[in-house]
Amino acid sequence: MNSQIKKTSEITLKVGLDDNNLPISIQWNAEDGAVKDADAKAFMLSLWDEKEQNTMKIDLWTKEMSVDEMKRFFHQTLLTMADTFERATAENLICEDLRDYCYHFAEKMNILPKD
Repeated sequence: MNSQIKKTSEITLKVGLDDNNLPISIQWNAEDGAVKDADAKAFMLSLWDEKEQNTMKIDLWTKEMSVDEMKRFFHQTLLTMADTFERATAENLICEDLRDYCYHFAEKMNILPKD
C-alpha cells in the first residue's frame, strides 16, 4: 500500500442480470457517503489507465430505463463533465463551449424545462 494513503473508502456496484446476462437491477453503496443499497437504472464508469494512456469504461443500464431518462442522463452527465474538467484544468473557454453544446443537445432531445 502507498505510504501516503491514510484512509481508504469503498464504492461498490451490484448488477442483477437476467437469463441473457442483461442488467435488470443496479444497486450501489458508498460507505463514506452513507449510501447503502441505493437503486439506480444506469451508470457510466470511466477509469484512466496511466500505463496504456487510455480510458477503460463500463456503461450499463437496466431494461426499465426509458429513452427519455437516458436522454436526461446523458445531458446531465455531459454538464457534469464540463464542470469537472473546468475544476481540474481551469480551461474555462472550452468548458463554456461544452456547456453550449449541452444546451444544444437538450434542445435537440426536447428535454429543456418548460417555461
